[in-house]
Amino acid sequence: MSQKIGLEIHGYINTKEKLFCTCPAIHGAKLSNPNTHICPICTAQPGCKPMLPNSSAIEKAIQIALILKCKLNNQLNFQRKHYSWPDLPKGYQNTLSGPHSIPTGQNGKFLGITIRECHLEEDPAAWNPETGEIDYNRSGTPLIEIVTEPDFKTSEEVENWLKQLITALGYVKAIDKTAGIKSDVNVSIKETDYTRIEIKNVNSITNIKNAIDVELQRQKKELPRVSETRRYNAERKSTEKMRSKEEAQDYRFISDPDLPTINLNLEKIKKLVQTIPETPQTKLERIIRKYKLQKKSAEILTKNIDVIELFEKVIEKINPSLATRWITEELFSVLNYNKITLEDTDIKPEHFIELLELVENKSLTELKAKDILRTWKEKSESPKTQAKSQSQISDDSQISSWIKQVIKENSQAVQDYKSGQEQALNFLIGSVMKLSNKRANYQKVKELLVRELK
Repeated sequence: MSQKIGLEIHGYINTKEKLFCTCPAIHGAKLSNPNTHICPICTAQPGCKPMLPNSSAIEKAIQIALILKCKLNNQLNFQRKHYSWPDLPKGYQNTLSGPHSIPTGQNGKFLGITIRECHLEEDPAAWNPETGEIDYNRSGTPLIEIVTEPDFKTSEEVENWLKQLITALGYVKAIDKTAGIKSDVNVSIKETDYTRIEIKNVNSITNIKNAIDVELQRQKKELPRVSETRRYNAERKSTEKMRSKEEAQDYRFISDPDLPTINLNLEKIKKLVQTIPETPQTKLERIIRKYKLQKKSAEILTKNIDVIELFEKVIEKINPSLATRWITEELFSVLNYNKITLEDTDIKPEHFIELLELVENKSLTELKAKDILRTWKEKSESPKTQAKSQSQISDDSQISSWIKQVIKENSQAVQDYKSGQEQALNFLIGSVMKLSNKRANYQKVKELLVRELK
């Protein structure tokens, strides 16, 4: 049996304010106490009308359409998509989709998958059906919806494609990656005809992949004859029927009389085109070819626009091999330990270059340089001042005195090394480095220590 998989992906657009009011756009892990970022507009109080759409959200939606190689439409008309759920206080959702609307962009292509359309819309509130509680903090937050054609054949294709999509959108900082994505997944298999089954609101790439696998197995056992909407139960690893599949007419789309048509300025679009960076795939191929990097290292570097931009500035002055190791290993170690991204800290390329130059010319030991790097969790500073008091020590007599002290204080480790336990040597070297406050020349310590232990 052949199979088709299509996606309707939703991601939070990176903006400071909501789509039709000035309330903060806060979502995902950043959500604070319930119902604290709300106003009469985003809670649909009687008589309250929307403000003009958030221009930043419109610009980000255009950038996304450009990345997806979509044809841009120069007139955008918001529609009212009606449905009665507690999370929708107005009784309708404002969206640039629907039979009478023109999406932000359409007929695109990304990594071999056809993009039917991408459009801007507002997020509903958060409703807990078990308690009946509703949190309006995210109500009215701008969302981008990306609709693909059913071009995927396997869940593995979907997983890989989504990871690369998120990386690409991260290059223009268009979506909030910390909030994750959610997707409606359309799955169908063919015997005599394709019957589309929609799995609603699946969050995370892992759950999207698992939901596809589960649904494909279910359909192979019992071929669907009627289209329907289902939900994915991650605990049970199953999909469950919610309702029959709605069609466009069920939502009673109408143009919103409170929102004017948005006419996109050609000059504005040209400026936005200039903000679109090289794609991650193109950049990956280029830096591998230009700097002779290993593919694994290049993939790490190109996953984040801030990281690759730092790298390309650093290698203007620093050997690519050294720069690659310090960024992909040492810098990432600091970021991961502090649970931050490079965007969260202010590390200036010139300071990173200075630090690696001090390592290259042996003014600083690598251990001391790592200590300095760890202090840059909020912002960097010129390391030259610190280097004056932390300079590398290569004097043989000074290092020899530390070695003699370590040998005297660690007789068991000395015996272990002489009996053939090589790891004991690393312990003794580490003890010398600690005694020198990490300032001793590592290679010289090892050379003199081995000589002393003979």
